[in-house]
Amino acid sequence: MVTNYEALTAEALVAQVVREAAGAPVCLTSSFQTEDMVVLHMLRKHLPDVPVIFLETGYHFKELIAYRDRMTAEWGLNLINALPQTTLAEHEAQFGLLYIVQPTECCQIRKVEPLMRSLEPFDWWFTGLRREQSPTRAGLQKIEEHRTPSGRRMKKVSVLADWTMAQVDAYAEANSIPKLELYARGYTSIGCEPCTAIADDPANPRAGRWGGKKLECGIHTFSEKV
Repeated sequence: MVTNYEALTAEALVAQVVREAAGAPVCLTSSFQTEDMVVLHMLRKHLPDVPVIFLETGYHFKELIAYRDRMTAEWGLNLINALPQTTLAEHEAQFGLLYIVQPTECCQIRKVEPLMRSLEPFDWWFTGLRREQSPTRAGLQKIEEHRTPSGRRMKKVSVLADWTMAQVDAYAEANSIPKLELYARGYTSIGCEPCTAIADDPANPRAGRWGGKKLECGIHTFSEKV
């Protein structure tokens, strides 16, 4: 019988995928924003030691790094810091402030390539993506077949695809999940510090990213839907 993933609740979908994975390698990519923490909270009920991949670009807010380290310690996370091939000093010596002149290329070097490399060992990839986050994510399915640039196939799982931000916040509060302090300052989508501002469009939480020039860094577009 074919499972109708779209009809499952978030927690039921997590349980279903864990059953289907049946020991196959599973990971979660996390920017330590609330959506990711909610998915991680659900996932750890089944897989306490699930690998959590964080893209360590070198440009993050110090508050985000502090929160990552705090939650890693408190929850005993199996954290994988995905690093670019070059240090930040080497990167800027070669390219200067690439995030200003060619932000997409900067994202490719410091986010996309490290992530695609880090995903190679895994068959199932959990994310905190939601349709409501951005027009670029409106067609998101809860389970999608993806292929990385190397040709590796995997299933990408977005258990919160149909959730609103209100639902995310309610779950976090009900389960006592601490929130990143940057939200209280007005940030609604948080990436690298030089490329993140407070959004001026309440209908588009990602409008504060990259000065409004784009909505995606590429990690969810460079992997190819199959």
